[in-house]
Amino acid sequence: MSTDLLPATVTAVRRAGERMLKRYSPESRTASLTEVIAGVRANDAAVVEVLRPALAEIRPSARWLDDEHGSGPLEPGEWWLVDPVGGNMNAVHGMTDWNIGVSLVRDGRPVLAVVYFPLFEEVFTATEGGGTFLNGVPVRVSEKTSLDGALTGTGQAQAGQGPEMADRVGASYSAMAKEALYVRISVPVTHQLAQVAAGRMDVHWQYDNVRAHASGVLLVQEAGGVVTDLDGEPWELTTREYVAAAPGVHAAALKVLRQPAPAGARQC
Repeated sequence: MSTDLLPATVTAVRRAGERMLKRYSPESRTASLTEVIAGVRANDAAVVEVLRPALAEIRPSARWLDDEHGSGPLEPGEWWLVDPVGGNMNAVHGMTDWNIGVSLVRDGRPVLAVVYFPLFEEVFTATEGGGTFLNGVPVRVSEKTSLDGALTGTGQAQAGQGPEMADRVGASYSAMAKEALYVRISVPVTHQLAQVAAGRMDVHWQYDNVRAHASGVLLVQEAGGVVTDLDGEPWELTTREYVAAAPGVHAAALKVLRQPAPAGARQC
């Protein structure tokens, strides 16, 4: 059972977070793209060095994948999907919104998730059918029923997505800002998904679904949220775009986000 694996997985993720805390500084600054890339790679490598052997010991039969920007189907079986430092770009700039995220995916379905925010000592966990917890306490999505009071958000799954994606995200921001109380555009995606799961935010949408989002998606689902594609079909690992929301505002969010893309933009 996935619940049996959870305590050891939390321990491994916490250890990786401790490693990252030793590297992190709020005084960190970079002077060039070269320095940014070097910092991101060094952070990822430090976390992987801790996580990979630990997770292999917990579930030796599960394969490993730490391509946080990867998308598409996986071969059948179990996979550890790891985003070594979600929001790594924030970390190398001395900002606080970053985390360590891990999910166990079985035959294309996330069954366990741990997302750890070391700076805030917040550990989000979920298992399939077992609910979502924050530091061991059950959490639920919000009870909002109208977008006029909703805190919503989106963000970049990765840098350099091109002008068409930028136009589409911009158009969706404009559409949602006319209906919702507030719209955030920020990274990491897993940060916003965790906030939806905890009821702190109400809606998150993403036009670029990558496999590393599976941990955050499971948090939302097990907290009572609804995660679908823009046609309202249930989220799958291969879904290209999705909306994760509290049940009371999911339909309204879908209606807003189905609006046409800006003139000249091709649907992604």
